[in-house]
Amino acid sequence: MRNVEVNFDGLVGPTHNYAGLSYGNVASLSNARATSSPRSAAKQGLEKMKALHDLGMVQGVFAPHQRPDIAALRRLGFTGTDADVLQRAAADAPEIFQAVCSASSMWTANAATVSPGADTADGRVHFTPANLTNKFHRSLEPRTSGRILQAMFSNERYFKHHEHLPDNEHFGDEGAANHTRLCNDYGHAGVEIFTFGRYAFDGSKPAPQRFPARQTFEASAAIARLHGLDPDQTVYIQQNPAVIDQGVFHNDVIAVGNQNVLFYHQQAFLDTDAKLAEIQRKFGDHPLHFIEVKDHEVSVADAVATYLFNTQLISLGEGQMAIIAPTECQENERVAAYLAELITRDTPIRQVHYFDVKQSMRNGGGPACLRLRVALNEDELAAVNPAVLMSDSLFERLNQWVDKHYRDELAVADLADPQLLTETQTALDELTQILKLGSVYPFQLEG
Repeated sequence: MRNVEVNFDGLVGPTHNYAGLSYGNVASLSNARATSSPRSAAKQGLEKMKALHDLGMVQGVFAPHQRPDIAALRRLGFTGTDADVLQRAAADAPEIFQAVCSASSMWTANAATVSPGADTADGRVHFTPANLTNKFHRSLEPRTSGRILQAMFSNERYFKHHEHLPDNEHFGDEGAANHTRLCNDYGHAGVEIFTFGRYAFDGSKPAPQRFPARQTFEASAAIARLHGLDPDQTVYIQQNPAVIDQGVFHNDVIAVGNQNVLFYHQQAFLDTDAKLAEIQRKFGDHPLHFIEVKDHEVSVADAVATYLFNTQLISLGEGQMAIIAPTECQENERVAAYLAELITRDTPIRQVHYFDVKQSMRNGGGPACLRLRVALNEDELAAVNPAVLMSDSLFERLNQWVDKHYRDELAVADLADPQLLTETQTALDELTQILKLGSVYPFQLEG
């Protein structure tokens, strides 16, 4: 039976903008209020999806969310027509208004945590949308993410959907950005690694001092219970608080894993030696590669600036892998030199492919942020909504859709334009027909 890992990349939404909303994300803050290009951002994402499809990967598309989020503004007391709500919120509460316009759902690594059927007690693929409580603009996402996931993975024989965890920072959950799975084969039981930033109920334990730790141990443990994971195949490892304070807001900014490779920075974790030994023990007798990047090879600052670890590790077959990296890695002399040397070593990583995703990078998200990984066997893949899987025809149709509906430039001040809301709703209504999602957006459900 064919076993694959499908990458479902987030399609960038029509309101892609640089409002600098994500405290703790250095790139997001440094580019605040710059003019963005939603059209370029969406096309850069589509080019990456198509390139992976052409490499032989099974590639999926994850729809963006409805923004501006009029329903959220109405919950906060803004009234009148949709245009009235937009303009009153923009004038009276600009910070809130900018938050409800965020296109952050493009980073689908934060959409959910996914456990393959090979790991779960009932043999189904389990999905739990992330609650993203640490940031208001992201906390608006879980219900729509859940509806989109259910439209993509609707067959209850193969897929199980959970409600997101309670909306409280004690159970702060950032999804797959803090979750890694190692395995010998995608269809066989693996080791699920949950990385967290702090213990919510024990303030005496190590925690960052400058920037927030967004994922709690308690959230990670709850998801493992919901998904029916075997404790003997589950590992919890704490992020090093010192790197969170240097801008490593998610684990996927400092480490990435795929099959039998864990690629990580020397400073990524606490109690590293003991935790790697636990992973090795639970992984079993199969070959396992721990690739540690030392401080003298690449500093944490360079790793954050280039998103060296916010890359994708993909399997090419015959035990070989490739790194999918942003061009920022290529443009940094130290990081480029490290990657050039890495592919000459005796490890599965044999290739590096660079992609221009600058519109996403400037807002704080690299290639790994843009995708949700779902390991599937042949029967499960056949049960996925086929309209969301990349093909030559879908690539062409989505590019035409972007050309038709997206603005070439967007300033933060443009977000209050009622015409932008109309353009966005028209675009998303058409997109749900292209991807055969049904009604997933609030404006469709309310209508």
